[in-house]
Amino acid sequence: MTLELLWEFTLAVVLLVVALRTLRVKHVIVYEYQKALKYTKGRYITTLDSGQYWILSFSSTIVPVDIRPEFITIQGQDVLSADGVTLKVSLAAEFQVADPNVAINKNVNFRTSLYLSLQMALREIVGKEKIDTLLENRAGISGKLMELTSQKASELGLKLILADVKDIMFPGEMKKAFAQVVKAQKDGLAALERARGETAALRSLANAARTIDGNPNLLQLRALQALSDSSGNTLVMGLPNGSVPLMKQSEKSAAPEHKDEAADS
Repeated sequence: MTLELLWEFTLAVVLLVVALRTLRVKHVIVYEYQKALKYTKGRYITTLDSGQYWILSFSSTIVPVDIRPEFITIQGQDVLSADGVTLKVSLAAEFQVADPNVAINKNVNFRTSLYLSLQMALREIVGKEKIDTLLENRAGISGKLMELTSQKASELGLKLILADVKDIMFPGEMKKAFAQVVKAQKDGLAALERARGETAALRSLANAARTIDGNPNLLQLRALQALSDSSGNTLVMGLPNGSVPLMKQSEKSAAPEHKDEAADS
């Protein structure tokens, strides 16, 4: 590169820098997790995707909007159920900005608006249900929340990903009452199981009695089995009339010796 060309290149760069400063051109980067609203002289022009942009800063402005999913929590709302019981219900919801233009330009605060929508939907759902239904069907509450608030979230420029009940809390008196109900249910189940066990045992005894009545020799066989399993020397059992006395083998072998000793004496 000759000296003349180098001079021309340097002059062009200087003129470009001066022009950029005069025009107030600004370099803006919109990141992957963002979208951006472009305004010219205060008026919304378009929504920009991620990338880099050059704008005239004296007339245009770019406002980035985070579009990553985020959570909102509604803590301990006092809600009256259909049967007149005051509950404290908390829930969590996940959402993300789907339309930055609507979310920013059409709402003062889209988070507050979504919070109120979820709060009102929760009160409406709980107010129509009784306590037993609420406890047995918590998943149903979440489904109804999604149904009632998804459309409202869309009108706010948001996408509601999920809405789920975190906790259902009762007043102190109600906790004691429910604890007593649960205890009574457990006691009833335990009594029922005991009754079933006793019934089964009695049924087995009755079947055994019928079997022995039909075949009395079974009782002697059972007695022999009991003798073989016994660790003592004497076993007293009630046997049917005409049955043969049963002795252990050790006692049988010892009996003649006793007789001989008696004869010798």
